[in-house]
Amino acid sequence: MRPLRPRAVAAVLIALGAGAAVLSPTAQAAPAAPADTRAATAPSPGLLQAMQRDLHLTKGEAEHRLLAERRATALDQRVRSLAGSSYAGSWFDASTGRITVASTDPSLTGGLRAAGADVRRADYSAAQLDATKKHLDAASAPPGVAAWRVDPRANRVVVDVVAGQRTDNDVRAFVAKALKSGPVQVREVRAAPRTFAAGTVGGDPYYTGNVRCSIGFSVQGGFVSAGHCGQPGAGVSGWDHSYIGTFQGSSFPDNDYSWVSVGSGWWTVPVVLGWGTVPDQLVRGSNVAPVGASICRSGSTTHWHCGTVLAQNETVNYSQGAVHQLTKTNVCAEPGDSGGSFISGDQAQGVTSGGWGNCSSGGETWFQPINEILNRYGLRLHTA
Repeated sequence: MRPLRPRAVAAVLIALGAGAAVLSPTAQAAPAAPADTRAATAPSPGLLQAMQRDLHLTKGEAEHRLLAERRATALDQRVRSLAGSSYAGSWFDASTGRITVASTDPSLTGGLRAAGADVRRADYSAAQLDATKKHLDAASAPPGVAAWRVDPRANRVVVDVVAGQRTDNDVRAFVAKALKSGPVQVREVRAAPRTFAAGTVGGDPYYTGNVRCSIGFSVQGGFVSAGHCGQPGAGVSGWDHSYIGTFQGSSFPDNDYSWVSVGSGWWTVPVVLGWGTVPDQLVRGSNVAPVGASICRSGSTTHWHCGTVLAQNETVNYSQGAVHQLTKTNVCAEPGDSGGSFISGDQAQGVTSGGWGNCSSGGETWFQPINEILNRYGLRLHTA
């Protein structure tokens, strides 16, 4: 994060409250009851405007959706536990404002509905689908295969093949093996994903060498970002090209995450930049938004854009190699946005990895979930 002017620092301190006079990481608070949460974390006008623009909602619809998503996120963990080994996935349904859970055991339907979830019958459990996906993860995929994931709504492992390349011999061989490995469905997509790093250009980035990327989230001692942006030991400079710190950890491919230590007069605060399009957003935790929930992204090239979560735990086949356990969205991004923040409401979700398309014609983007990065490096998210 860039060094803040005194006026900006004061604004952050006021936003955080008197107890935040020392800007240091704090433990995440337990989720409050829905009514209290709404009062404490009322969405900013800028966030609502971005959701209205990108999700084609009215202000009232955006407010209602955010409240419904907070309730659904809290309920999601409960229904997973109730479903047990019969659990076959869950997702948020924007049309009903409710969480839907798939189960292979019809006898649990009543209990799951009583808990507040809609229920769908499934033939295959999440464990069975995960095993099939793991089998594909162990294979080497050709460039014409874009990605694969567990799709709870289809109750299948879905393999995405780039349109026009399904007849390629290597693609055909991969698809044939995939179909034999378990419950697999093949779909065509418009384009292959790519990472969103960029050469040095103007904006509000961080730099390593001649690569420009975007800061993800503040953590104790630094920030997290994408792994393809730099290698351990590489120096990092900020938006003004002054020295920030050093990559302490990085993984790409297989994963796409990194963390950078911060010093030399730079410090961290628990906010995601709004770039003047929306107010800077406070980060209050990292509860995982379910499939179907709204989500927004901040990056140094295209700034602030919103969309929905399309899939979780997807394997993406970049030209540099496969990356696992990514979350798929229909939020647009462009080169230079790599590493930037994905946030749902005030909950950190992950750092931008890559995708296809742009913010003029649209596209899809994947992110590496924040909690995996925190766990991997033993980091603590800086929260308000």
